[in-house]
Amino acid sequence: MKFVTVRDLRLHGREIWNVLRAGEEAVLTYNGRPVALLIGIQEGGLEETVRLIRRARAQAAVSRIRERARALGLDKMSERDIEAEIKAARRARQSW
Repeated sequence: MKFVTVRDLRLHGREIWNVLRAGEEAVLTYNGRPVALLIGIQEGGLEETVRLIRRARAQAAVSRIRERARALGLDKMSERDIEAEIKAARRARQSW
């Protein structure tokens, strides 16, 4: 995976676009921090690529939620406990 700065993108845009067209990825950085992922897409494949990226992000979020639940011991809750938490949250929401 190639890391490129915003400045690199301005100065060497054509080279970077060629890398993307070849199916490679590049991480765009600003002040040394990653801010975006640049990926090449096949013609006509934009919607599918966006859908797959969104799915991967959602799966990663679910994995983080599950890991946090395990760390807090919440994965051991019974169905009764879960239902009680849901009811309490709904009551609290209604009081807003």
